[in-house]
Amino acid sequence: MSSKNLRRDFKNRADLIRYLQLTFPDEAHRDANISPMRGGREAGLALLKTIDPSDYGKSRNHLDGAVTKLSPYIRHGALTLTEVRDHALDITNKPQFEANKFVFELAYRDYFQHVYAKEGVSIWDDLEPYKTGFVANDYADNLPNDVLTAQTGVAAMDAFIRELYQTGYLHNHARMWLAAYVVHWRRIKWQAGARWFLQHLLDGDPASNNLSWQWVASTFSQKPYFFNLTNLQKFSHGHYYDTTSNVGHEIFDLPYEVLEKQLFPHKPQNDRPTRKPKKSGKRRQRPHHYE
Repeated sequence: MSSKNLRRDFKNRADLIRYLQLTFPDEAHRDANISPMRGGREAGLALLKTIDPSDYGKSRNHLDGAVTKLSPYIRHGALTLTEVRDHALDITNKPQFEANKFVFELAYRDYFQHVYAKEGVSIWDDLEPYKTGFVANDYADNLPNDVLTAQTGVAAMDAFIRELYQTGYLHNHARMWLAAYVVHWRRIKWQAGARWFLQHLLDGDPASNNLSWQWVASTFSQKPYFFNLTNLQKFSHGHYYDTTSNVGHEIFDLPYEVLEKQLFPHKPQNDRPTRKPKKSGKRRQRPHHYE
């Protein structure tokens, strides 16, 4: 069906949802729900009023941290980067300090857009060689069915996939964990993961999405990004590591040095493992521009 033939006038949200379910019956049977996020500038402005740049800077790495979820509104033009930045600076007492982390992520998003403007469709190509000890042909071209259906047997990854389908959104840290699992544990090309995310993310755009996947893969960074169970526990507050939901997590339950050798056996071992992003050098800091 052409987008020109779709209805654009609806009495309310429920009317819109019914129309979508009737118009796209092949999608209606899926487990995915209609995202709870509401679109439009009015909703974006209301959400903007609730942000706390100071709390964001302190807790943004945690799944229950003070992230803003403004990225879908920025992505679709309901809010501009400039007005979000200006609002953050206006509501902080010491903007040069309290809003620093928040404004930095806005700048990171803008930087990725500039890279996209320069590279164009090449954003889908490896911008640099892998630094994993593998070459591109060592990675599979497509996502396996167990990933697509959230049946990997790894509790946290399956939970993230279900959340992606149900809400059209994932916390930035969850995106990085899931991307690392796909690329490094399952050895699948980042392009397959990037296409998959773009099909489901409300804030998905080739610039932020593809370059973040390349950052994880190491084709747009100095080293591959990976994690271990301690990291997953710490930033999810143990939610995915208890007596009932830790299924499959043994693959992450290793020290970084051991895990690195296991994941990247051909990688020169004179490089130290990537425990945390370096504080210096823009390319090594983990971007949080989805939040």
